[in-house]
Amino acid sequence: MTAASETATKFDGFSDDERAAMKEHARELRTAARRTPARAKADGEQDIQAKLAEMTEEDRAIGARLHEIIRAAAPHLVPKLWYGMPAYARDGKVLCFFQSAQKFKARYATLGFNDPAALDDGTMWPTAFALTELTPATEARITELVRRAAS
Repeated sequence: MTAASETATKFDGFSDDERAAMKEHARELRTAARRTPARAKADGEQDIQAKLAEMTEEDRAIGARLHEIIRAAAPHLVPKLWYGMPAYARDGKVLCFFQSAQKFKARYATLGFNDPAALDDGTMWPTAFALTELTPATEARITELVRRAAS
């Protein structure tokens, strides 16, 4: 076996799921470029509803409820797809997103926050939360986090 073929067999590049997410993001960028700012919110809402419809029943239930919570807590955020995931943006920057368990074949769904959310708390804080179900206490915590992130 040559060194080149050894390198080729050891390469741990992007998974098929990661490549698919990047292709999805490229499509999302092309679609967003054709939209007017006035249509972004309505079109984003339709995109998220279509993406939720594609999910497994468990992911769809969590994602749909999470969508309701985020829209109620921060109605000014713009819904959109981001790497094929429901996301919510302010000034074009994604604050938070929902990653279904099926997206990368994980054992739980995730609510994630990006840097613009500024949820800083000391020198270390979580930027993603595993979701297995949405209880009233969990929903209250999500509402509080989204309000802080969106303010």
